[in-house]
Amino acid sequence: MIRSYTITSGKGGVGKTTITVNLGISLALLNRETYILDADIGMANMALILGMDDVPVTLHEVLAGKADIESAIYEGPAGVKVVPSGISLQGFQQADPDKLRDVMRKLVDRCEYLLIDAPSGISKEGVVPLSVADEVILVVNPELASMADALKTKILCEVMGGRVYGAILNRAGMEHTELRSHSVEDVLGVRVIDVVPEDASVRRAAAYKTPCVLKYPNADASRAFRRIAAQICGVGYQDESPGSRQEGFVDRLARAVFR
Repeated sequence: MIRSYTITSGKGGVGKTTITVNLGISLALLNRETYILDADIGMANMALILGMDDVPVTLHEVLAGKADIESAIYEGPAGVKVVPSGISLQGFQQADPDKLRDVMRKLVDRCEYLLIDAPSGISKEGVVPLSVADEVILVVNPELASMADALKTKILCEVMGGRVYGAILNRAGMEHTELRSHSVEDVLGVRVIDVVPEDASVRRAAAYKTPCVLKYPNADASRAFRRIAAQICGVGYQDESPGSRQEGFVDRLARAVFR
């Protein structure tokens, strides 16, 4: 079944592009034909994260009528297909956001899952992805400003006839995580899909222009990305990475003796 998800947030800097990229790769690792589209044509940075900032054709050229969508599709890590936006202001000025609908329709015909990285906030560029996708995923940080802005985005989505799949609580501290999840659900009125903890591995991976799920697959954040992907696919998730099993007394004793 083909599904499209718009990943958005009420405010910038909450990590929605990082989630889009890592979640897309996690779906591809589950052998799902997955496309990720950078629809944040004004503040695009997916290409930077993936080291694709020098590709010849981007979504900007497609929306400007200078190229077809086939020319802007690139093979990404783990087989995920990437449609990046350009990083130049000139390309942004020439792009026509109204053509996003046609682009998304063409991409859906090609894949099982389409993840759309939408602009944060409320703007003309952000309205189209909210109304076209099957469902919307809100990305929030455990802070009041992020949740308040996400609530506005959720209301706009519902006004546009969209459906919210749930919220991802990103960059959460490990203390009182359960309490914070309940708070997000109370404020937004949607379920928390999962919690992605604050993890330095995400920043380290970004420095290498390599997604965290590939650079540091055993990191806590990477496990969270894989859990969310499994949930979206409706398959069971089994964490077989080192350290996932609860260490017992005998294990700790053996490790201390044979260190």
